[in-house]
Amino acid sequence: MNKSTLAVTGLAVTAAAGAGSIASPGSAPGWYSRIRKPAYQPPSIAFPVVWTTLYGDIATSSAVAIDRLRAAGHHGKARRYAAALGVNLVLNGAWSWLFFRFHKLGASALGAAVLATSSADLVRRTAEADRRAGLAMLPYAVWTAFATVLATHIWRLNR
Repeated sequence: MNKSTLAVTGLAVTAAAGAGSIASPGSAPGWYSRIRKPAYQPPSIAFPVVWTTLYGDIATSSAVAIDRLRAAGHHGKARRYAAALGVNLVLNGAWSWLFFRFHKLGASALGAAVLATSSADLVRRTAEADRRAGLAMLPYAVWTAFATVLATHIWRLNR
């Protein structure tokens, strides 16, 4: 894997994570603790552990995919992959703003669904470039699909 590609994907993922964390400042836990949540809501400690792992995986798997595409001479596909990754990371960071900062539960459920769709597409693109990297990226799509179910249920409980 090219270290410069990993540096770029790592910076992009870090920017998305940072944008999402800015949206959920210290005031959010008060609001969040008051809303109703389903019984299958993971414990709070699960979120930073899962997201840190997923963000590392997204950066690494994406770097592998981009490098494989470039090495095969598929520069257009590599550019389209990078664009899809950028869109996905914007959606990822934006979800926290919808949910934690603006408390838009319905919009955040829709945003989660769009993110899950984008994540599934990113897994597909990754697997086309490198099967093992695609498999490594699969938990991201699964987690965002779960997040869609959870966000939708939270919205329904709090309407």
